[in-house]
Amino acid sequence: MSDSRTSADGGMETSYGFREVPTGEKQGLVNEVFHKVAKRYDIMNDVMSMGMHRAWKDAMIAALNPRKEAGYKVLDVAGGTGDIAFRIVEASNRQAHATVLDINGSMLAVGAERAEKKKLSDNLTFVEANAEDLPFQSNSFDAYTIAFGIRNVPRIEVALSEAYRVLKRGGRLLVLEFSEVELPILDKVYDAWSFNAIPKFGKAITGDAEPYQYLVESIRKFPNQENFAAMIRMAGFSRVTYTNYTGGIAALHSGWKL
Repeated sequence: MSDSRTSADGGMETSYGFREVPTGEKQGLVNEVFHKVAKRYDIMNDVMSMGMHRAWKDAMIAALNPRKEAGYKVLDVAGGTGDIAFRIVEASNRQAHATVLDINGSMLAVGAERAEKKKLSDNLTFVEANAEDLPFQSNSFDAYTIAFGIRNVPRIEVALSEAYRVLKRGGRLLVLEFSEVELPILDKVYDAWSFNAIPKFGKAITGDAEPYQYLVESIRKFPNQENFAAMIRMAGFSRVTYTNYTGGIAALHSGWKL
């Protein structure tokens, strides 16, 4: 059993946390995790990030700086509960249209319900589909965002090439994901918190520790900042950069289709 990070060459497609699973099985296992946690997903993010995910998401939207004009189209992938899409629409003065794509119907149901309450339904479309096979024409979107979702995609390189395909020329990719902690003491503290506290909190919140154990382990398997940047370049993106948040607990990767 290895907890070492996967390289830019891949390996996440058979990694369910620290467990190796047969090719083709990971997606079903991951789906089950998100069916279990959908209704408490935002609480889960608070637990996993010690509340910091809100500031990181705000920083992601500031980096995107969505245009305040009708016709600006964003695809938010693995964004079922709408957290990122709502922020984008609000930041565009309710001009942007966001398509929220998720493979998990339970997550999308939560997002659609929240969109109604926020009176944002006119600016949003919810689509149940797979990040590895997007049901959209090429050159359709001005931006593609994915927050804390890419590490749950079995074939990350396929998802990135699909992102490249559906973006317009001049379009931007932004990926927010847990990453490799780069501060020597913080990494020990975060490890202790992750492996000891998070599954216990998960069990207390949802009655089930197992989904949280997977989510913690999947963070440790995900490629580090440089390797993930290399994967984005391999998919065809230009001007690829990343910004660490909170010592590298999370990182925002950016790339452009030029």
